[in-house]
Amino acid sequence: MNPLSDTFGRLHDNLRLSVTDRCNIRCFYCMPEHDVKYVPHPEVLRFEEIERFARIAVSLGVRKLRITGGEPLVRRDLHVLARKLSAIPGVEDLALTTNGVLLAEQAKELYEAGLRRINVHLDTLDRERFIQITRRDDLAKVLAGIDRALELGFGPVKLNAVAVKGLVEPDIVPLARFARERGIEVRYIEFMPLDAQGLWDKNKVLLADDILKILAGEIGPLEALPDPDPRAPALEYRFSDGVGKIGFIASVSRPFCLNCNRIRLTADGMLRYCLFAIEETDIKGPMRRGASDGEIAAIIAETVRAKWLGHEINRAGFVPPPRPMHAIGG
Repeated sequence: MNPLSDTFGRLHDNLRLSVTDRCNIRCFYCMPEHDVKYVPHPEVLRFEEIERFARIAVSLGVRKLRITGGEPLVRRDLHVLARKLSAIPGVEDLALTTNGVLLAEQAKELYEAGLRRINVHLDTLDRERFIQITRRDDLAKVLAGIDRALELGFGPVKLNAVAVKGLVEPDIVPLARFARERGIEVRYIEFMPLDAQGLWDKNKVLLADDILKILAGEIGPLEALPDPDPRAPALEYRFSDGVGKIGFIASVSRPFCLNCNRIRLTADGMLRYCLFAIEETDIKGPMRRGASDGEIAAIIAETVRAKWLGHEINRAGFVPPPRPMHAIGG
């Protein structure tokens, strides 16, 4: 049996590595605008510790790594970590999720370090709505970052757009057209209860089916694409005219828990088997106390074996995780 198989038979080959819980924007569905509590610097994993954990995870069958935050590009010299991770034997895919604000100035170093895949968070092309959502006036920097990534040859470049009902409907079509023009894919992510401010409500979720109707009506028919990886979270569609793809992370309306292949390491060294998990497993403590690679591997395998069937967002008993999204890792 694969060491990273849980009791439901799910194999885990996808590891998300958060390098910081800090961020340079303040999206309302992720973190408060003021008085944000960050992990003290000494408690944040060092690059060498992240690399070591990743190597151990790869020895257990992990093949895909994604660097996340907070905003990972606020972590100094991130390209150094990217180079370390891309050099690990057995890593087949290294990706980055970023808000794009600092991407233009760091993209070249990241590309030279071996990074190729980038997801840029962008909910709107409208400056005023961007300010409303992020509480920062940085849209121009994000767009410059996307252009720079494309210029350097990153691929695929994808856009992640959080779909909040009653707010982003005017942005659905412009984002899709923006992506079609540039040969990139936009992924609409259903609004999830991870804001730490209690703002989430199921009635505020703009569902994937509603977005499909908007796109079909304004741009043209879409056709579902065959799933190349049944464990991937996105439902993918292609415009019938052959120009452009879109994806949906429909965690609320179409949960994909039964196919989940992900584990997550937080910036302060806690291992999570689910984005919505209530409990976490301490990795940093044993690592800093001198645990061997074998002991760390055993902790990882046991954490995966203890994984639950899935979140219960659509049930009355759902309990949101005690940490907000920026502290868990995107």
